[in-house]
Amino acid sequence: MGRRKNNQNSMSLNNAQHQATKICFNDDEEEENSNLDDSIVATEKAIAMDDVTMSDPNGSFVDGGDDDNTSADYYFDSYSHFGIHEEMLKDVVRTKTYQNVIFQNKFLFKDKIVLDVGAGTGILSLFCAKAGAAHVYAVECSHIANMAKEIVESNGYSNVITVLKGKIEDIELPVAKVDIIISEWMGYFLLFENMLNSVLYTRDKWLANDGIVLPDKASLYLTAIEDAEYKEDKIEFWNNVYGFDMTCIKKQAMGEPLVDTVDQNQIVTNCQLLKTMDISKMASGDTSFTVPFKLVAERDDYIHALVAYFDVSFTKCHKLMGFSTGPRSRATHWKQTVLYLEDVLTICQGEALTGSMTVAPNKKNPRDIDITIKYSLNGQRCVASRTQHYKMR
Repeated sequence: MGRRKNNQNSMSLNNAQHQATKICFNDDEEEENSNLDDSIVATEKAIAMDDVTMSDPNGSFVDGGDDDNTSADYYFDSYSHFGIHEEMLKDVVRTKTYQNVIFQNKFLFKDKIVLDVGAGTGILSLFCAKAGAAHVYAVECSHIANMAKEIVESNGYSNVITVLKGKIEDIELPVAKVDIIISEWMGYFLLFENMLNSVLYTRDKWLANDGIVLPDKASLYLTAIEDAEYKEDKIEFWNNVYGFDMTCIKKQAMGEPLVDTVDQNQIVTNCQLLKTMDISKMASGDTSFTVPFKLVAERDDYIHALVAYFDVSFTKCHKLMGFSTGPRSRATHWKQTVLYLEDVLTICQGEALTGSMTVAPNKKNPRDIDITIKYSLNGQRCVASRTQHYKMR
């Protein structure tokens, strides 16, 4: 899974372009929302490393020299470092939407038992506790759980929030059922890292019959873009590297989805809904699927890549709330997922690129994703048909 070298500039530009974009949360409740920055600053201070640890490449993030921090399970190791949590906390679309969902719907949380799956620094648990939850169980497998405990104590919520370190599939709660499951489980391409299955396991084991899952809906979308300049730089580069043929790497580069912010002006076709997942009802096997698509050109142009993104909804709120990670919305840390095509498709306005997308967890590492795209174009100036395989690692 690649990223563009200029991600920072790309995201900054995108943010500037979408300052006036209307997104699915409000800034109306100043009293509640003004606390977001304070919460983030307090959290960042609590997880800051001292100068000695920062200068020592072998220094452990968690005090006490816990050698488990170098375990072979890279997924959980990666979430032990404060940097990834800083990025997520500073993603205002993500964090403020969750804050508004909780603070503007306190009737959902008042005197309820809440289970926070993949709690990280505990920011969602803190929001829930402040909204009046009777108790919050914050489950986190990485070593950031130790910092979460300190953050909870520092903010005076030790009597309301219990941080439990371990995999949700392995722990035992001191209660039979919970009223609410809240989680920020979404990965790149929605399903990368496969945390959704942990949420579904939690739902089946711990959620009360009348309980709710937040968020409860997630939708995956697909569109097509013109991206000649960057495809030339990333893919065609391997044809001639200082006079040497390195095309063997080109195939690997083509099969590696790129995570980046796409300029909305690159979009050539309509954006099509591929699949909506109802987290409150779906089965774990529903994360594997094959869906058709039909992308109709909105202008004469070239197609170099397909782009996937997702929306998330909280339908149990008093008013529908949520956010989008699409290229026409304000940028998030999820960005979009770009899948380059081997063909450069010349498409005319009104012509359709049709095909199907198959998505499944990788058999060796279910946190990775295998994607297969079949596409065809029978146009006035271009006829093409191909099957391509991608691996999100």
